[in-house]
Amino acid sequence: MAEIRLEGVAHSYDGGKTYALNPITMTWKDGKAYALLGPSGCGKTTLLNIISGLLKPSEGKVFIDGKDVTDVVTDDRNIAQVFQFPVLYDTMTVRKNLEFPLKNRKVPRAKVAERVNEIAALLGIEKDLDRKPSKLRSDLQQIVSLGRGLVREDVSAILFDEPLTVIDQNFKWTLRNRLKRLHLATGVTVVYVTHDQTEALTFADEVLVMDQGSLVQAGTSESLFLEPQHEFVGYFIGSPGMNFLDVEASSSVLTHNGKPIGKAAKAGLNGSHRFGVRPEFLVPSKSGLEFKIDRVEDRGVFKLVHLSKDDFKFIAKTEESYDAKVGAKANFSFDAKRAFVYDMNKKAVSTVSPSSAGGN
Repeated sequence: MAEIRLEGVAHSYDGGKTYALNPITMTWKDGKAYALLGPSGCGKTTLLNIISGLLKPSEGKVFIDGKDVTDVVTDDRNIAQVFQFPVLYDTMTVRKNLEFPLKNRKVPRAKVAERVNEIAALLGIEKDLDRKPSKLRSDLQQIVSLGRGLVREDVSAILFDEPLTVIDQNFKWTLRNRLKRLHLATGVTVVYVTHDQTEALTFADEVLVMDQGSLVQAGTSESLFLEPQHEFVGYFIGSPGMNFLDVEASSSVLTHNGKPIGKAAKAGLNGSHRFGVRPEFLVPSKSGLEFKIDRVEDRGVFKLVHLSKDDFKFIAKTEESYDAKVGAKANFSFDAKRAFVYDMNKKAVSTVSPSSAGGN
């Protein structure tokens, strides 16, 4: 188990002309599970490879348990890494692939057998132990690869780089729960890279959302959903994502094309901003803004109601029982505690005053 600390870590692949990873300073606490969440190309794998030692950062330092390991090679960092696609020895059986990391470290034979059987049972591959990896489906090969990363008990941290990409969709949920159970049982520090918000939000103690090489917000699943401090978090997390609208602020009063939307809780707010509210917090209300219903998606347990007003469109997520008719007029208010004003750098600067939540 280990605490991992990054100090001003950044990386450029072209000598500093552009940065795949902008400077990050943060501490990953011992024994916690973290998820790096973001789209392809946002810098999450670059960051993971810097932690593991596969990549030396262009700038900054990496510390593990207080020791500067920036120049320490991967093998000496005592970290296990599981990649997106299987990394296995096909000349060996599944059993021998799982034994290999332990035998390399001179673990007693009896302990090797015990640990391999334990991991095989956890991952559901007991019947495949004496088969060659090439004889297995691609998703089972990846499960074996996961086993290789998990089999050591002495690692400081385990790093997962989108490990469930090739796993059958029906088995992902089961396997993710098993990984979570293993983490709780061992207390090892885990960093999990994914572009899948469900994986991140259900697995990690803390989720780090990345966009364009920068860490834009870190927090629990609840805080990221309820209090998105960056526009990208509002857009990327949630299904569907947050509704946004260009607004002008004058003494904190928010308008769009001269029409009032609400009032920022922050006093003296002026200039161009963006208003954001999640579909879950746009609710039917007689005193709210009047919209036209353009489309209704009935999802069985809820409805997505597509709304338009003048030149902008919003989506509201309502209860299944809500009577929504295409072409009809409907009034909606936003939950004042869950509506935000963002500056032109996409950072949240205020919530919306309860006194004007209806936006009349």
